[in-house]
Parts: sequence; structure tokens; C-alpha cells
Amino acid sequence: MPVFMKCKLYPVFLLLLVACNVVLAQENKDSAKAAVSDTTTDTHFKTSFSLIFGKYPKHREGIYVTHGGEGPLLSFAAMKENGEHMRNIPRFTIFFNVGTNFNKDVSKNLGFFTGFNIKNIGLISKPNDSLKLKQRVYTLGVPLGIKIGDVTGGSFFFFAGGEIDLAFNYKEKQFLNGSKVHKFNEWFSDRTPLLMPSLFAGFRINPGFGLKVQYYPQNFFNQDFKTTDKGNTIYPNKNLQANLVFVSLGYNFSGINYFKVKKKRHYMKMKSGKAEIEVNY
Repeated sequence: MPVFMKCKLYPVFLLLLVACNVVLAQENKDSAKAAVSDTTTDTHFKTSFSLIFGKYPKHREGIYVTHGGEGPLLSFAAMKENGEHMRNIPRFTIFFNVGTNFNKDVSKNLGFFTGFNIKNIGLISKPNDSLKLKQRVYTLGVPLGIKIGDVTGGSFFFFAGGEIDLAFNYKEKQFLNGSKVHKFNEWFSDRTPLLMPSLFAGFRINPGFGLKVQYYPQNFFNQDFKTTDKGNTIYPNKNLQANLVFVSLGYNFSGINYFKVKKKRHYMKMKSGKAEIEVNY
């Protein structure tokens, strides 16, 4: 090939070489973009799908609140005057007995509770055939108790404990030959002890009803109480002794949604976007 022909072909070869480099560079750039695009898509897919393994709790966790009260309450009293038995009549009341309890379950079969309860407790006595006395106090009580049984599911459990009551209102009615002749009430009266401890035990069934027996070992009357009558100081309760015990039908009207323990304790959840599948085992 003549020399001048070779010289003329050099620019053509250079142009072809540059064109090839440009094409290769563009292809590499497109390939890189595609690779990045594929990686992004794959990453997005991984983040939108999740696999979760877990275990259901064995009992209701934390502290939960229940509301209720004693409901119908039937009280009895072992009464003595000067060491001799005094006639008394069982006392029945419905109002006003309400309360709130704070509960803590440590397992599905064991729990504890405390709270605040307002109760109407008292007695009816007959010192003689013609005279009848109705004496009662409203108290604010703080119980501390234990629950044993199905405390998580609430189908059946026993409870027991102690309570301290603050007597804040005393009321008395006097009847002579069946006719009411006198009545009065006092706030924080000295006629009864200010603090009244007690013991209780009972059981509860689903959906929140139960039976409770509560006993007050302390004398219902304050024997040191004194008053004046025609200028003379007298101690009307000096020789009186009365110990209360009552039976009540308890109930809960809110906060009683018991925690249900699942038979299959473990779970596996698969989530993809808004879709979710759960498998228990």
C-alpha cells in the first residue's frame, strides 16, 4: 500500500478507535446503572419483608385496676354486756359498698392486690324487749391480699388477706316499741375506734362475682367513750363488747377483662408490606 494511502487512513483509524471507546464507556455506564438499580430493588424487597419469632406472655403483666364492691352484705355480731350475751339481729345492707383494687399477677396462678374500699358495716342490738338500736359506721378500707387459682383467666380463684378500715361516719337509730324515737350521725365519732383492722377470705368466679367473709377481732365499741347526761359524765360503752363478722356477695363491673393464656406458647409472624401471616406452635 502506498505511503500516502497509509497517511490518509490514520485519521479514519483514530476516529474508529474513539467511537469504540465511547460505545464501551456508555455500555459500562449503563451496566453500572443497571447493577445499582438491581441492588436497590433487592434491598427494598428485603426491608419490606420481615420474619419475627416470639413467645406469648404466661400471665397478665404490669399492674391493672378492677372496680367493684361488696354488694349485698349480711353482718352478724357476737355481743356481750357485762360479760352476758346480748340479743342482736343480723343486719342486711346493699348501699353503699364500692371499691377499687390494684392487682399484680406474678404468674397465671398467683397474684396480689391492694386498693381502697368504702363499706357500710354495723349491727342491730336489743338491750331489752322494748328497745332496739341500729348502729353503723362508714369506713374507708385499705386491703392487702393474695390470690391463688386461675388469677389470669379469672375462671376460679381463692383470695385472703387483711384490711385496715378508717371509720369516718357513725350513725345510730333508736326504736322504742317498734317506733323510731331518735337518730343522729357523727363524723369521726369517738363512739367507735378510729381504725378497725380485719381479716378476710373468699373466692371469685368468672365473670367477676364472688363470696367473701370478713372478721373484725377488735371491739366495735370504744369503751373509753364518754358523754354527759344532766351534768354527769357517763361511759355508755364501758361494758359493751361486740365483734363483727359479715358475709358479702362481691362483684366487679369494669376492668375485669382477664388475660387469656394461649395454648400454643410461641409464634412466628411473616410480614410483607401490609400482608401478615402468623403461625402458632
